[in-house]
Amino acid sequence: MWAALRRHTQARIGLGRAGSALPTRHRLELQAAHAAARDAVHSPFAPELVAAALPGIPTVRVRSAAGDRLTYLQRPDLGRRLDAVDRAHLPGGDWDLVFVVADGLSSRAVHEHAAPVVRATTTLLPPGWRVAPVILAEQARVALGDDVAHAMGAAMVVVLIGERPGMSAADSLGAYLTYAPRPGTTTDADRNCLSNIRPPLGLRYETAAAKLAGLMGRAAELGLTGVGLKDESDSPPPPLPVPSSGALPPNPRSSNAGGAEIAAPAGTSSPSGV
Repeated sequence: MWAALRRHTQARIGLGRAGSALPTRHRLELQAAHAAARDAVHSPFAPELVAAALPGIPTVRVRSAAGDRLTYLQRPDLGRRLDAVDRAHLPGGDWDLVFVVADGLSSRAVHEHAAPVVRATTTLLPPGWRVAPVILAEQARVALGDDVAHAMGAAMVVVLIGERPGMSAADSLGAYLTYAPRPGTTTDADRNCLSNIRPPLGLRYETAAAKLAGLMGRAAELGLTGVGLKDESDSPPPPLPVPSSGALPPNPRSSNAGGAEIAAPAGTSSPSGV
């Protein structure tokens, strides 16, 4: 029974026991997972691998203010700030979007998954979007993208970053979308996050790209990201309440000019996310 259930989850369930301890096989698997997680955190970032997987797409390499891996792990604040010399060499422009590929806490995740997500997402963007060169950031945390986008004049930034490895996944990639980022003032509540991008066991590249492109389109319309922007790509529109009199109540959002949802009349359908 446990073997059948284990085929449907990466959780460690029904492992049994040998005396008062785990069976040797499962103990060794646990130790191997722990070693893979440690390797993911400490393995060096190879930006040239990501650049080679993005043929035809210009890239720029930068570093954070953390000079080495030990400093990066001990001083998260330095990983959120650009190296001053590298900031001066960023290409400024009237960009709609910049991708920042950051090593984070798993360079393995970035090496394996970042380039396919960039390629899949850019193919879904509407014509005319001005996409900046991809920034390859070493010793970087999510908020480094705020510094990059602000320095380049980009309206939006997507940070693709290696997530903290766990005992069942050492190669999980996260994507953080932020509209109009400002270094030092933008908070996590101002971002939208897609987590666990790592096919075949996690989110597929095509699914992540579709969600990102949809969120970016809505962010451009509403002028915001974060808690005010919801991903409803997988959710059907909620049914409208119909009062007993048979007349629809007035729509409190119909005069909202900020791009909020407009309810559809009863008996009609509204596409998800509208």
